Amino acid sequence: MAGAPSSEKLWGGRFTGGQDPLMTAYNESIYYDRAFYSQDIRGSIAWARANKNKGILNDDEFAEIERGLKEVEEEWKSGKFSIKPGVDEDIHTANERRLGEIIGKNIAGKLHTGRSRNEQVAVDMRMWLREQLDNIESFLVDFLKVVASRSEQEIEHVMPGYTHLQRAQPIRWSHWMLSYGLAFANDLERLREVKQRVNRSPLGCGALAGNPFGIDRDAMANELGFDTLIYNSMAGVADRDFVVETMQWGSMLMLHLSRWAEDLIIYSSAEFNFVRLADAYSTGSSLMPQKKNPD
Repeated sequence: MAGAPSSEKLWGGRFTGGQDPLMTAYNESIYYDRAFYSQDIRGSIAWARANKNKGILNDDEFAEIERGLKEVEEEWKSGKFSIKPGVDEDIHTANERRLGEIIGKNIAGKLHTGRSRNEQVAVDMRMWLREQLDNIESFLVDFLKVVASRSEQEIEHVMPGYTHLQRAQPIRWSHWMLSYGLAFANDLERLREVKQRVNRSPLGCGALAGNPFGIDRDAMANELGFDTLIYNSMAGVADRDFVVETMQWGSMLMLHLSRWAEDLIIYSSAEFNFVRLADAYSTGSSLMPQKKNPD
């Protein structure tokens, strides 16, 4: 049984028959990559501007596309955007479909000139990931400032240092805190290295062989906040190493956070009693009212 005509889809130019509904459902990614709506729209505006500068779009067409895309973005932000199952295959097709409804397909259809979803999704992922890393970087910097400040304030406090959970040598409380401070500082350094490789623009790489119109890739990269370009078009659209590298970095960060949390859990127990956890970060027991759990 055929579903909606393939001609309704962004890629449906050569098709006459409908797609099998099972294939349509399997191929949809909109419920995942809708998280990229803002990045996708910003990338589209930069793309449209570059096409205007090359004479592919005139000033009025660009203005209409920019206006329409900003309206689409507001719909996403307000929760009013309505996804059309079976039609909105991904965030790119959803945004362009809605743009066509707002400003008309004759103008909206020109937005995709010379562009492939291969480069679109790579751009969206890199921009989204960069923003997440920026947020984590900010949190890490603030956390390290707290570690440094508390270490200085509490430098006179002495505690047992443990090996194998047995008392070994006396150390300063600050020494324990700064041991994790150094670990998180290393994580911060690694994050910035990862971000350098994330923040490279594939826009203009096309499906795999570049752009036929010679649009200004540097201008688009600058507009979107990228540090540099990916100069090989196949590498730009084919490789997701930056995602894997970020996950590898995240696993190291979480390892350090887990160690730190485990120490605090032990040190907050009655047997150690070095720290007290705030009520805001604890839970109780449904059976034993005396308990305060470091959940």
